[in-house]
Amino acid sequence: MRVSSGMIFDSGAAGISRQTSALLKVQQQLASGRRLLTPSDDPVAAARALEVSHANDVVSQFASNQAAANAALGTQDVQLGHAEDLLQRVNELAIQAGGVAGSPAGRKAVATELRGIYDQLLGVANTKDAAGNYVFGGYMSNTTPFGGSIDSLIAGGEIVYQGDEGQRTLQVSNSRQIAISDPGIDVFRRIPNGNGYFTTGYTIGNTGTGAIAAGSVSDPAAWRSSAAQNVDIRFTDTAGVITYDLVDTATGNSLLTGGAAPAPVGNQRSYQNGQPIVLKAQGVEPAFDLGGSVAVTGSPAGGDSFSIAPAQTQSVFATVARMIGALESGGTTPAELTKYSSDIRAGLSGTAQALTAIVGYRAEVGTRMNEIEALQNLGGDLSLQYQQTLSELQDLDYATAVSELTRRQGELQAAQQSFLRISQLSLFSLL
Repeated sequence: MRVSSGMIFDSGAAGISRQTSALLKVQQQLASGRRLLTPSDDPVAAARALEVSHANDVVSQFASNQAAANAALGTQDVQLGHAEDLLQRVNELAIQAGGVAGSPAGRKAVATELRGIYDQLLGVANTKDAAGNYVFGGYMSNTTPFGGSIDSLIAGGEIVYQGDEGQRTLQVSNSRQIAISDPGIDVFRRIPNGNGYFTTGYTIGNTGTGAIAAGSVSDPAAWRSSAAQNVDIRFTDTAGVITYDLVDTATGNSLLTGGAAPAPVGNQRSYQNGQPIVLKAQGVEPAFDLGGSVAVTGSPAGGDSFSIAPAQTQSVFATVARMIGALESGGTTPAELTKYSSDIRAGLSGTAQALTAIVGYRAEVGTRMNEIEALQNLGGDLSLQYQQTLSELQDLDYATAVSELTRRQGELQAAQQSFLRISQLSLFSLL
């Protein structure tokens, strides 16, 4: 085979080109800090790096969702905290109102402050987040949740809820969607009144000074299983001795004796001021047990009565408004002052129920925020792990690369010098 001068020059140029290309690649690796410049450099590592990079992008997106969820829940927590503070003040004012029953000026001062608190509570319920969405409107985040006048609530009406019952959620991990809102109808309106089991009521027309407390239930199972939950406590005055009977309002039957009519005086129980009236009868059929008790204070007159009925739901706004109505209604007679006292006690128990509900929702919000914090910590650890894996797959070992650069430079220099010498091998150089 003949080796021409052209072949020698072409072969030398190709060798120099290969060495130059290899040197440039090492220089690019050093400049970028990456071992993998193209997938062909290491197809297996490149495919694995793509998978890890995608997983890391998912973690980053969840981190953004977690931050958004945490911000939304933080806004709700702040507003619920404000509502809690306001209700604490309502509770203080209700206690204060019980001591100003005979002072019109004192009543007016308390009512004025309660009106201000009502407006603030309504503002909390209708608050917006940083994006301009109503926090407690459910899915209807562009509609003002609560409306209506305070006068309609004082008259016995209820607040108008214009949102819906939706609960907005965000995906904060592969397997977890977390609620970032609570509908206002649950937070502010569906609050049990009374003691949560039953309500006590003052009967219009009572002439004595007896006032009934909210009562309590110590045996919830007995309350739930009782067939008669609408009960009247009816008082009788016999020669100055006050007794009472428990009467099923649906049938008119005595629940103390199981009789078909109110119990005879001799079978009724003696009334003692402030002593609990146990809502239970023993040794009669059918058995009667509401699982609780209620106290009446003062001096009920013969013919007076108080009612017990299953608890319903009542908004926090109605609770505050009706206390305002009681404070502004006036009244100076013993019967009117007794009714006022009963209304204020109802307001106190309603405020306690509202506080329990608000604190409960705030605790739920705190639980969700704690869960998000745990997910953020986990996401941070995962992201760090993915970045370490990517670094192992893609990043350059500088010590190895510098050694490779030196070797490539030497090889290029050798190729250049070899080509220079070979290119001089010609018969003309011997003439």
